[in-house]
Order: sequence, then C-alpha cells, then structure tokens
Amino acid sequence: MARHTGATCRISRRYGMDFGFKIRDIESKCKFKTAPGQHGQRRGRTTDYGKQLGAKQMLRSQYFVLEKQFRNLYKEAAKARGATGTVLLQLLERRLDNVVYRMGFAATRKEARQLVNHKGILVNGQSLNIPSYRVKDGDVVSVRERSRGQTRVNDAIKLMADRDVPVWLTVNHNDYSGTFARVPERDELPQDIDEQLVVELYSK
Repeated sequence: MARHTGATCRISRRYGMDFGFKIRDIESKCKFKTAPGQHGQRRGRTTDYGKQLGAKQMLRSQYFVLEKQFRNLYKEAAKARGATGTVLLQLLERRLDNVVYRMGFAATRKEARQLVNHKGILVNGQSLNIPSYRVKDGDVVSVRERSRGQTRVNDAIKLMADRDVPVWLTVNHNDYSGTFARVPERDELPQDIDEQLVVELYSK
C-alpha cells in the first residue's frame, strides 16, 4: 500500500500551517512558521500558479492522499453535480481514516490511518482495513473490541474534550462508536481551505 513516509514537519514548515500531524504543540516541535531549510529560507513572492499548486499540495498533505488518488478524486468531483471544489472536500471528508479522526478515535489522521490498516475499525460490524473506503450516510463506525484497550485510542478520546465533534456525525465515546449521519455542507468544513485554487489549477 502506497503511503507518505517523508518528514511531516517539513510539510508543515513548507506551507506555514499546522496540518494536525503531531499530537503535541507543533510549533515547539516543528517551528512551522519558519521556512524549511537549515536556517529557514525567506519565503519569496508567489505566482498565481504557485498559489494554486500550493493549495493543492496543502489539501493533499492534510488528508494524506497521494497524487494519483487526489487526481482521481478531482476527476470524480468534476463529473458530479454541484460545485467541484465542495464535492472534492466532501469526498475527502468521507474517507474512513478521516471519519475515524473526526469522531475522535485517533488524535491525528496518520494515527487514524494506522488504526484502520491494523483492522482496529469496524464499519456496520464488518472489519475494514482500507483507509480510503468511502463512508456512506447511516454507516456505523466503531472501534473493534480488541482495540478499545489501546492507550492511543483512549488518549485520543480524552483529547476530544478540547475538540468538537462535527455536526454531521453522532458519536458515543463510551460505546466506542459513531454514525456518519450525512455529507457535510461547505460552511461546516474548515474555512482555511481555498478549494477554488485547486479547481483553477486542474482547469488549465
């Protein structure tokens, strides 16, 4: 299975954003406000193409999606009814690893991906180890019985005290389960994402 194995701090520093790669304070760990390089190179002026490419790379990195996967998702979004950028974000949010992260069973998306890969997650009572599986309305996502004692799972649930569960999900942390109630609307998704730049990049 293809996966990103590079330095996650480097990605955060490149774009000056916290992508939620680390559980601990990322600024003390990665110093992501400083440009990458031995001494932190100056960030120069960016062209329109550079902004579009950067927006695409940031979105890919945030959801841990490889280039080919991302391009295929964009093609699917472009054919679907509705605003292409919004549909693209909705497809990304419906990935199983993302849903596990949003429900609070993992502290980061990378951790959620590992939990899915190691068969620690059930969907409608069936074991699934495909992080890219697309969750549907009404699907019940739960932590497998044998994985409920894992420290990382319970620590992640504790961290949810400082993080709100999205309104399109219903979660019972005491039961280690949740339901994907519906596909989120655009105003319910992160506002720091400029998906229109991604659409402009692929529309050339």
